[in-house]
Order: sequence, then C-alpha cells, then structure tokens
Amino acid sequence: MTWRGPTYRMVDGERIDGVWCHIWRRGQLGGDYYLDDLVVFADGAITCGERTDLTGLARRLGSGRWAVTNPETPPLPDAPSKWESRYGEPLTPQGFLLEVVDRVEALNQRPTAAQCCWDAIRSFHREPTESQRELLRAAYLAVPPHLRIYVLGDMDRQDRPLRILLTDIGEAVDGDGPVVTAQMHREVQDYFARAVRGIQDEQERRAVQHADDPAEPNRPALISRETVYPQGWPEQPGLFMLRNDFPAPITVAGDSYASVLHGYWALSAADTSDRSKIQEAASGKEAHDLGGRATHRSDWPDVRLAVMAELLRAKFTQHPELAQVLLSTGDSRISYTGFSDSPFWRDVPDDRGRNWMGRLLELTRSELAAQHLLHPPEPAMLTMNP
Repeated sequence: MTWRGPTYRMVDGERIDGVWCHIWRRGQLGGDYYLDDLVVFADGAITCGERTDLTGLARRLGSGRWAVTNPETPPLPDAPSKWESRYGEPLTPQGFLLEVVDRVEALNQRPTAAQCCWDAIRSFHREPTESQRELLRAAYLAVPPHLRIYVLGDMDRQDRPLRILLTDIGEAVDGDGPVVTAQMHREVQDYFARAVRGIQDEQERRAVQHADDPAEPNRPALISRETVYPQGWPEQPGLFMLRNDFPAPITVAGDSYASVLHGYWALSAADTSDRSKIQEAASGKEAHDLGGRATHRSDWPDVRLAVMAELLRAKFTQHPELAQVLLSTGDSRISYTGFSDSPFWRDVPDDRGRNWMGRLLELTRSELAAQHLLHPPEPAMLTMNP
C-alpha cells in the first residue's frame, strides 16, 4: 500500500493534515470494483466518496464494499517456506486497519507501532529479561503484519533477528526454520547492541548538526485570507493588516505609496506615466488592476521578489504597530491565500501555489525579531517627584 501526501481539510479555520492511498470500492448497488482515493486525517476522519471513521472503515472492509486488494486478482500462492520467504505477510483488511491507525499516529507526531517496537528493542537491550522479551513480542505483533519485514530497516536480514529472539530455545523459527539455540539468541543480542549503538551515534551526530532546531514544535499554520471591508478597515489591529492592500503608507527610495500593493505594481511598470497612475490609484485593488494592464519592466521576473521583500520591510519598519501584529504570529507558517493574486504569491492546494507572500512575511518577521534582539528598546525613564 503506497501512501501519498500531504493533503488537508479545513475545520473552523484549522488545518487538519492527512494522507491518502488507493483502495478498491464498489458502488452502493454492487457491480464492479474501481480504484478510489481513501484519505486519512489527523483527527481520525476518513473519506472515500463518503465520510467515516476507523469503525466505519472496518465495517466497509468487512462487508466487501471496500477492498484493500483487487478482488478480481487471484491470491498469490503461499510461500513454500515462511522462514526462507523474502516477502512480507499478505495485505489483509486487519493489517490495513493497523496501518491506518499508524498513519493517524504519525500525523499527530506520536510514535507508530514500528517506533514502539524499536523502543521495546532498546528496553530489552538494557535489561535482557524474559519480561522484557514478552513486551518486545507484543510490540512486534502490534506492527501491521505486511510491514514487519521492514521494521528493522535491514533488507538483508529483514525481521529475522526479531523472529529468532522471540522464538524459544529448542523451537523452530516460524515452524519450518532453524531450531533456535542459546548461541543464536546471543548473536541476535549482539546484533541489536550494534544497532542501538549505531542509532545512538546517529542521534548524537544529529544533535550536534541540528543544534539550532527549535526545542518546541512550531505553532499551527496561520492562514492569511483575502478580506473585504465595505464599511472601511477596522480600527482594532488584526491579521488583516498583513494583507498587501491594507492602507499603510510607505516610502521606498524616496517615493511614497499608499500600500504595498501600490508600490509593487507601480515599480513593475516600464512606463513613467503608468507608474504615476498606479501610484495615485484610489485603492489597492485599482492599483492591482492598473498594474496588471501596464507593460512591465523587462527585468521584472528577476527582481520582483527582492522588490516585494523591500516593500514589506518598509511597511513593518515604518509602522511599529503593524510589526507587533506580524511578530505576534510567532513561528507559525504563514499561508497567504486569496483569489486576486497569482499562485506565484499565494498558497494554492496544488503544485501551482508557491506561497511567496507567506514566505516573505515569515522572512520579514525573522528580521524584525532579530532587530529586537540586537537593538532592544530602551527602558522608559522613570520620573520621580522631588
């Protein structure tokens, strides 16, 4: 089963991440099966032509309405020897349900069954007792059967070291494999000792190389939506101030503009008269329309990002109250959405959306934060009565 992503849906302004894969689905009235997209979201919601959850998914798989493999394809013959087989267990509805649970855990940045299995391996390595071996057995069996051969990340030995360790001495592995000896158990313990040391070494190396990673997870993504205020812009500061058409007069290279949008489209114009008309436009929308019709400078594709970055610096450094609004977003990813701007500037839920406005707002926010760190405001002087 191949999972793809990312995808998401919006719930009350909050982005709920998801992933998707193909399954076979049959219509309500029966008939032939056809491929469809099954999407699993972080909150446990599942969609495939209709909305359901894990319980509903199990019911649909059990009834045959949905299938994880093509029902018209005959099953593969059983391997002559499970021990010698290089293939994993066949994909079953029960195994797929376990995999869906794993996907929800991963979307919520919680440990998957494979990661829990590795935790159990490390615990057994520290304390190789029978009780720890039983805990490891339970963790291994919690991994979806069709994925167990991948749990160790060793495509030569696959999951055989685990299968040996979890088989009692004197018993045959998988019923048709070698009879386990105490020496085989010791060799597997040595194998895991090397693996655990390798993981620790890699973690230590990454801790040094990634020493500047944030200690806490980032805030949820912030979505900047295109807004319209027929009665005029609100007086109270809000995230609408991040929009380029917000009327915040700025001065760049000696010229004044009524908003970032005025400045951007005026500077894009090749003709001086067009530039003046855009600069004097009554609104950001009008400036955008005039700029879109004007002939652009020949070098505009090469310089437009730098121009927009400079306009944003001007907006937020020349208006401290707006800088506070931007800084209040913390380390959230900024998704700049809307309809008026091209996909180059805004966030679009497909490959066309570049979200350059969101990225430049994040860059400007970082520069403002650095300025506050390097040049903190002087404390207010206290006036004492004589």
